[in-house]
Amino acid sequence: MEEKIRYMAEQFECYGFTFSELQKRKFYSFYEMLVEKNKVMNLTGITEFEDVVDKHFLDSVYVNRVVDFHKHRKVIDLGTGAGFPGIPLKIAFPELQVTLVDSSKKKIDFLGDIVRELELENVELIHARAEDLAGESGYRESFDLCVSRAVANLCILEEYCIPFVRVGGNFISYKSGDVDNEVKESKKACLLLGGRLNEVYKFEIHDNRRSFVVIEKKKETPRRFPRKAGIPSKNPLK
Repeated sequence: MEEKIRYMAEQFECYGFTFSELQKRKFYSFYEMLVEKNKVMNLTGITEFEDVVDKHFLDSVYVNRVVDFHKHRKVIDLGTGAGFPGIPLKIAFPELQVTLVDSSKKKIDFLGDIVRELELENVELIHARAEDLAGESGYRESFDLCVSRAVANLCILEEYCIPFVRVGGNFISYKSGDVDNEVKESKKACLLLGGRLNEVYKFEIHDNRRSFVVIEKKKETPRRFPRKAGIPSKNPLK
């Protein structure tokens, strides 16, 4: 265990992150619980420790390159799945108020175990579909930042995510590979939903090509969005 924690600390430091012993042990405990639960539940295809550090932990927290967490403290992670990027962000930046949302109750129950075991405070767990939750008072246009690593076209993600962001806040989509065409095709949807593309931040973590698509909320999202369940994926805004 100690050797793995040292390796993880070295990787974090290579990319500019210095964490306390408590934070490092929380990351490691999260890893152990993740791979153990993954034996009986499909949470991730990435289970080797080095890969989890690079492709889950570092990838999740690297977003601090494009967001100021002193100003964006109320964060919602839509389609969080096994807790990425929300749980690593909470461990790395304990001052954040984090809401984790997923349509799978089993995954939310697993994250409840993580939150209790790691003694993470100010973490809200919600079993819901984004289409339904976005219409509820206290969630719609209530967050400084919405993040999502969900695998879906940007047009679809914008419709799900932008309604949760307050005017002046940001939606950041975690993407892999070449995202330029996807960004271009999503511009109309972005404007329709009240957003504006700020930047596409491209980076690499050990040869893994990644991008953050940063969208600023400029005006309120029309109440008709997001549309009913299933429609955004079948008929994306373009």
